[in-house]
Amino acid sequence: MAIVEVTVIPIGTATTSLSGYVADLHRLLEEAPEAIRFEMTSMSTIIEGELADLLQVIHRLHEAPFHQGASRVSTSVKIDDRRDKTASMEQKLRSVQEKLDNRPK
Repeated sequence: MAIVEVTVIPIGTATTSLSGYVADLHRLLEEAPEAIRFEMTSMSTIIEGELADLLQVIHRLHEAPFHQGASRVSTSVKIDDRRDKTASMEQKLRSVQEKLDNRPK
């Protein structure tokens, strides 16, 4: 399973507000036919699933602002594709927390 961080930025819009675009992307993720899980943050979205599925989802996310009238879209993607063991968003956070809990006091 892979984990991606994606940020989609519409450029050339009539307003500096992006919340309408973000809400549209959220709906696309909720309705995605692929087996994904996602978590939106204030600056990006984290999605986990099979890499091929994630790439299809990212393509739809990138295209969405164009359908809303954006003239240009900048999309940044980071991919964490670990193949030696199963990884998840929760597992990564749990691993860090365990190290914090076990640090010398």
